[in-house]
Amino acid sequence: MAKAPTRYVCQSCGEDFLRWEGQCRSCGAWNSLVETIIHGPAKSARRSARADAPASVPLSLADIGETAVPRMPVGIAEIDRVLGGGLVPGSLVLVGGEPGIGKSTLLLQAAAGLAVGAGAVGGWVLYAAGEESAAQVALRARRLGLGDGPAGRAVRVIAESEIGRIGDVARSERPAMVVVDSIQTMRVDELDGPAGSVGQVRESALRLMELAKGEGIAVVLVGHVTKDGSLAGPKTLEHLVDAVLTLDGERYSSLRLLRATKNRFGSTEEVGVFEMGELGLIELTDPARAFLVEHASPAPGSVVAPTLEGSRPLLVEVQALVAPSGYPSPRRTASGLDPNRLALLIAVLGRRAGIGLGSHDVYANLAGGLTVEEPGLDLPVALALASSLRDRPVRADTVAIGEVGLLGELRSVSGLERRLREAARLGFTRAIVPAHGRGAPAPVVAGIEVHAVPTLRDALAAALEEALEPLARR
Repeated sequence: MAKAPTRYVCQSCGEDFLRWEGQCRSCGAWNSLVETIIHGPAKSARRSARADAPASVPLSLADIGETAVPRMPVGIAEIDRVLGGGLVPGSLVLVGGEPGIGKSTLLLQAAAGLAVGAGAVGGWVLYAAGEESAAQVALRARRLGLGDGPAGRAVRVIAESEIGRIGDVARSERPAMVVVDSIQTMRVDELDGPAGSVGQVRESALRLMELAKGEGIAVVLVGHVTKDGSLAGPKTLEHLVDAVLTLDGERYSSLRLLRATKNRFGSTEEVGVFEMGELGLIELTDPARAFLVEHASPAPGSVVAPTLEGSRPLLVEVQALVAPSGYPSPRRTASGLDPNRLALLIAVLGRRAGIGLGSHDVYANLAGGLTVEEPGLDLPVALALASSLRDRPVRADTVAIGEVGLLGELRSVSGLERRLREAARLGFTRAIVPAHGRGAPAPVVAGIEVHAVPTLRDALAAALEEALEPLARR
């Protein structure tokens, strides 16, 4: 079979070259040339086929009927929740994350769960391993308790890295799902570049997309995240796939979070919470409590915040440490928080609440390795900073939530009543929240006393239960 002609195409200006060069001679961009297959005759054939085909007729939105999207549950509720109810046949899903975070383990469990559910109608899952041998995948499956029984028979492994052979097997055997682990180890024989190069990764993803759309088979790709997220990571492919899922968490912590940064068939606001154990990633029965830390007594610098991840409330402990600085430029360190937001809160505390932190080192952290970007975390961070500076703990049964403005005012957050109901369920009896504007009453939640305050200064007084004058003189 004759090899398809290839060119090196600049990703910035579109100019093509016969050989790879470090810099594009047309636009001057560096490292932008990607090896691409040139489909000359096929392109002409497609053009003539389009000329003979009848013209498409535009339809108004009102005339287009509602089409139900079928779903294939994978048997793991947290994954189904993030996907929007399960995998869609014919979809292309990319799962990204740092090496060693648990992507292969999670997908092997998902493959087993989907295969067991689809086994009643004769379905099975093809697991294409490019990084491991079939024996290594089987060894991991036995360690997870999936080597025997229905799951062991319904998941079939092929140790192959050439996309054409994987596609041939999938088209002839018709599995319910294909798992490709991982996309940066796959290659296309028509390209000369090594596996993992931009050209190989993109062409492999395009071939798998044709397989998914043309045959109605759900395809799941694994992609490692590099430092710049370009060559082997999801950033190269996220515009090609239907959904991008990210598995993150601290590698040496047991908690893992699964998020959807792109999802054509569902919401991108949901989050799945897992715990890494001996039998793989285990769903948490009560994820709202997963990020809370038990203390023998109330600790200064600790405030619990009821955050909202999609439709699910999660309670997380905000920790802060304020210490006198021995250097002209004090340190500001944030983990799980936006450092720019932390600097803003330090400025507002000093200007609007009389709590000067300009000569102190400031460290802020979210317990459990969670990362939260919502502005509602402003108030608990500010309270934690003031509590650490004063060395006075906030009551252990108190939660706080609210956005802080530059003028020191507090702004309300969405889903406040839902957050407070979850806090009350977990035993908290007191909440400090922003006062609603225009005379609107504060939400009433059974079992929790709500303190609605208009400004940051009032919130500090309510949380620390003392006047601000001695606090400011500290």
